[in-house]
Amino acid sequence: MGKITVRKALDDYKSVHMPYRNFAERTRVEYQNDLEKLLRYLEQSGINYVNQVGLPIVEHYVAHLEQEGLASPTRKRKVASIRSFLSFLYQDGYIDVDIAKRVVPPFLEKKPPRILTQAECDCIRKVCTGNVRDAAIIELLLQTGIKLSELIQLRLNDIVFDGGAGQLSFMRILSGRGKKERIVPLNTKASFALKTYLQEREISSNDILFLNRFGELLSKRGVQKMLRRYLKKAEIGRASIRTLRHTFGTHHTVKGTDPKTIQDVMGLKDSRSTAVYQALAKEIVARELQENAI
Repeated sequence: MGKITVRKALDDYKSVHMPYRNFAERTRVEYQNDLEKLLRYLEQSGINYVNQVGLPIVEHYVAHLEQEGLASPTRKRKVASIRSFLSFLYQDGYIDVDIAKRVVPPFLEKKPPRILTQAECDCIRKVCTGNVRDAAIIELLLQTGIKLSELIQLRLNDIVFDGGAGQLSFMRILSGRGKKERIVPLNTKASFALKTYLQEREISSNDILFLNRFGELLSKRGVQKMLRRYLKKAEIGRASIRTLRHTFGTHHTVKGTDPKTIQDVMGLKDSRSTAVYQALAKEIVARELQENAI
């Protein structure tokens, strides 16, 4: 099958392999664009037939993508599309050597997570004061660092307020498809925000804690859209739900909270997961020492 053109093979990939693998529509569009660009590069390099496609020319093309200044995530997706196409060529007998796995994706540099400053936390609180539900959600995320998936699953009986005699407020979090339960303490700020919300929460047969305007379960997308609206209003950029989670972990590390406590409250399986907060905490302390130099 070596005399089959790359163009014909690409057409077969799009009409047979993509439908067979049930690729998502967005993936199909992105992969088609990526591979059309690869095809043009091959043609410009004098390669028109599949038996001419080898690892050296593919590696040259991947290097060319880096020279174009494309971001690492973009190049990684393009390499994924190339590997998928090369794997198809080998599996369907268009080429005799499987070179797909030998095409190495670019290394992705992990950026440190974005965290909110104390001033930004105060600002976002201020802009959402007119909505007790949204204020309670944001306060709960800031004060506990729980995940979005955990937040929307909270039920009314998961929240237990202090009963006096030194008892503390807390909430129950179910994770791992409801198989594991952990207890997360609620400080006075979180408790006050939740009590304020519950006083104004409409009576409903639905026992989910946070409901949408139709009295139904608040979706992940709904919470994300809500937070983006307040972040924009507060003029806070590059932030998300995960930013609030990282803010909790980092600020508690700065203030000396035991790493094991942070791990338990956030539901982190590996103690090494808190290392990123320790690194960020050192940066914050160093910056504060510089800004507040005597």
